[in-house]
Amino acid sequence: MKSRYKVAIQGIVQGVGFRPFVYQQALARRLTGYVTNTSHGVDLEVEGEGLELDDFIRTLRQDPPPLSRITSLEFQPLPPQGDSEFTILQSQAQKTRSALISPDVAVCPDCLRELRDPRDRRYRYPFINCTNCGPRYTIIKDIPYDRAKTTMAAFTLCPECSAEYHDPLNRRFHAQPNACWTCGPRVTLLDGAGQPLDCEDPIAETARLLREGWVVAIKGLGGFHLAVEAVQEEAVRRLRQRKHREEKPLALMCPDLARVREFARVEAEEEEVLCSRERPILLLRKKEPSPVAPAVAPGNQYYGVMLPYTPLHYLLLDQGFLALVLTSGNLSEEPICIDNEEAFVRLKGIADYFLVHNRDIHLRSDDSIVQQVSGSLRQLRRSRGFVPIPVFLAEPLAPILACGAELKNTVCLTKDNRAFISQHVGDLENLETLHFFEQTIEHLKQILQIEPEVIAYDLHPDYLSTRYALEQEGVELIGVQHHFAHLVGCLAEHGLNEKVIGLTLDGSGYGLDGRIWGGEVLVGDCGSFERCGHFAYLPLPGGARAVKEPWRMAVSYLYQAYGEKLWDLPLPLLERIDRSQLEILVQMIQKGINSPLTSSCGRLFDGVAALIGLRDTVAFEGQAAMELEMIQGREVEAPYDFEVLRSQEALQILPQPIIRGVVEDIRQGASRERISRRFHRTLVEVLTRVCQILREDWGLGKVALGGGVFQNRTLLMEMEARLRAEGFQVFSKSLVPSNDGGISLGQAVAAHYMRRKMTAVSTRR
Repeated sequence: MKSRYKVAIQGIVQGVGFRPFVYQQALARRLTGYVTNTSHGVDLEVEGEGLELDDFIRTLRQDPPPLSRITSLEFQPLPPQGDSEFTILQSQAQKTRSALISPDVAVCPDCLRELRDPRDRRYRYPFINCTNCGPRYTIIKDIPYDRAKTTMAAFTLCPECSAEYHDPLNRRFHAQPNACWTCGPRVTLLDGAGQPLDCEDPIAETARLLREGWVVAIKGLGGFHLAVEAVQEEAVRRLRQRKHREEKPLALMCPDLARVREFARVEAEEEEVLCSRERPILLLRKKEPSPVAPAVAPGNQYYGVMLPYTPLHYLLLDQGFLALVLTSGNLSEEPICIDNEEAFVRLKGIADYFLVHNRDIHLRSDDSIVQQVSGSLRQLRRSRGFVPIPVFLAEPLAPILACGAELKNTVCLTKDNRAFISQHVGDLENLETLHFFEQTIEHLKQILQIEPEVIAYDLHPDYLSTRYALEQEGVELIGVQHHFAHLVGCLAEHGLNEKVIGLTLDGSGYGLDGRIWGGEVLVGDCGSFERCGHFAYLPLPGGARAVKEPWRMAVSYLYQAYGEKLWDLPLPLLERIDRSQLEILVQMIQKGINSPLTSSCGRLFDGVAALIGLRDTVAFEGQAAMELEMIQGREVEAPYDFEVLRSQEALQILPQPIIRGVVEDIRQGASRERISRRFHRTLVEVLTRVCQILREDWGLGKVALGGGVFQNRTLLMEMEARLRAEGFQVFSKSLVPSNDGGISLGQAVAAHYMRRKMTAVSTRR
């Protein structure tokens, strides 16, 4: 007997070859009916014998196309209609949208084989792609995802490409970026003034220029990169100088795993990440000695490495390079360039040459950065390859826009049980990044068809994201405390909404008391929290200058621990800093002049780094803390003495005993490596003790970890292990960054539950 089903599928099922997959599976089983794209996903009706139908549905669930992700598959029986064939219908636009969009993904093995096959008509074509690979999010202007609504609309398909595009049995069926040498985009090599160079093979000529030490701006998938050959120290230094990126590590792109292993250690799970379709930048431990120029990642034990992810990258890396430096095409702190003309203006004086193409990038997207810690992939920057895949929530939320923080900004929009976190926007410290921030919001609202009822924002009144939120009219505004957002982001990722202990450690965030928080122990759920512990306050002498000059924090900690007796300490720090500067700083601390109070754990890292002579000033945010982790020894060390003071308001972690321990080690001639190891061990022990106290007070056995300090591998791994050994359940972030890049998710979810609690209170009244 024949049966018929109506099937509705939601998820990432458009632009990933799902309809031809359905068509081929139906033909193989002699089923009839139809399949079509809708604004919600894919709808189909299928008719045939019962066993064949069951096998068809099972295949859809268990073995869908590689780029697809099914989040919902519902089917219902219908009366048989006696169709004679199975067909693919035109896409159907509807009033509401819930279809998910695929992120940009690396070129697939099939296309790569064609790229390198001299007999193939796309041999060495830099824009080869199919339904299983290539650009998606960065070229989409609207949905449903059809060619006319992408930046490929400007290129008319040639007869051969058109035949592929319309053939359901071809893997390029409805591959929207489909193109070839005849009808598609082209690359051009230009000089520093933007004038075309007369060369037969622009990619081969680019390789020659890179080997000669020139800086080349290369237009990629989500924006421009600045490239130099990674083994040339002088070229790397020249790039740093021009880009104003003094010491922050630069990313490397390598042709293959064999070359990566020449300068970095690659574990099995890391190999899988490198070769994944997302192709993020992965932090890998250095090998020594290394053929890579020392200026690539000074003061760091890791390289950030990625494999090629576009055909153009492969063609360039095939020219015999060990690795290329590929860093974002911008001046430091500005958004990456995506437009050719924009690049000629903004990158003038940085790049000597430009390798460009004429396929427009609709929305910029930086490379994602990840690290493998404790068996989980941890996001440091979530962008290309991962966006716009949503985080699925425990329950549906109202439409909410969360504006994120100031540093490492992302925004988040919610729809039903999905939270869409944007690609990395950057540090909201200039007009260019603010414009990108606003463009990102409008683009996500359009393609996701979300009109927010609520806007969530950080409490800091001077953040540009906060100012943007407060300027919006006709929506409900909800401010969410910075560290509470860190906590809720972790809970949301794990589908929790219950009271837990939250360790939220970072550099700074605006506190409810108007002070600078950053070493916080909270007890809360997704809708409210109490501040139950924190590092004791101390002055931040010079305000923002103290963040860039860690020696100031060292002096502040010394004064807190020793008072006027600090002048008697035989410390190298007090000898290498001018005495008059030190005296002025102490007076600022004493009188409270430009010295706001902070509880920051990040500043404690800075202070210790300066005390042991590791870093008096920093070239980028978090540098001192990062280098303090990098130098630590591997021997088992006893922690320093520590003290947790129970006050009426909250538990206070006192830094004084820790600082005195560090000073005593310095006086005894202990190595910096040993001091760093003891310091890390101490933080683990004191934070575990605080959690034990709060478990006794509150009866809570779950701990959530959040904040940028947990980018520190040592602290994350040892904190998780230590807490579990004490019987706690521990939750940390993996799907979103632990740093401020994950704040927007926490803001959105917190705003939903805060609103619910406020409504409940209002109703009771």
